[in-house]
Amino acid sequence: MTALEPVPRRLLRDEAYDALLEAIVSGELPPGAKLSDAELAQRLGLSRAPVRQALARLTAERLVVSKPQSYTRVAPVVARETRDALAVVQAMHALAVREAVPLMTGEHLGRMRTANAAFVRALDAEDAMAALAADDALHAVPLEVCGNAALAETVRRYTPLLRRLERRRFSSAAARASAERHDALIEACAAGEVAAAVELSGEIWGGLDAAGADSGPGDAT
Repeated sequence: MTALEPVPRRLLRDEAYDALLEAIVSGELPPGAKLSDAELAQRLGLSRAPVRQALARLTAERLVVSKPQSYTRVAPVVARETRDALAVVQAMHALAVREAVPLMTGEHLGRMRTANAAFVRALDAEDAMAALAADDALHAVPLEVCGNAALAETVRRYTPLLRRLERRRFSSAAARASAERHDALIEACAAGEVAAAVELSGEIWGGLDAAGADSGPGDAT
């Protein structure tokens, strides 16, 4: 076996998943929207197989609800489910920060600053999806540095359920507070202030809860 082998292309099921997730988060596919694998495959220019695989993954993540031989549709925003997922994700990010701060280098801090700058630019452009991507990049650094695979997997499992809540916040004026807290988090990490960094991480994710975990139009309790 040689290292100089063709690099495999990204799996079509992953491409389909990303496209459908973005459509659900952005509201292009709103809660309750019926999902036909044949129609979605045609719109995405894919075969039905990767679309079905993507829908199965989204169903496991509770963004899609399905009843065999009956219906497949976008799930409502269920406040209890969202709060439960948020509590887990908030705790995992705090743990990641606690473990990561003593290990962070200038390169790690630089990546977080770059991500927050991109976050602010996305807010200025009123691009909530770009803000989501930048926010992910910032919080990915402590997850990576701490090196806890189980922790990172837990975050990956429950974060999708928060995407619509995150987009709602990043489409509002309250998102500016997130940018400010990001800056404070980065400075606490740079100073090696573990307790302060952990507290700020909790405030960041707690701010997401205050921004709209309660049910709104199209939500369920």
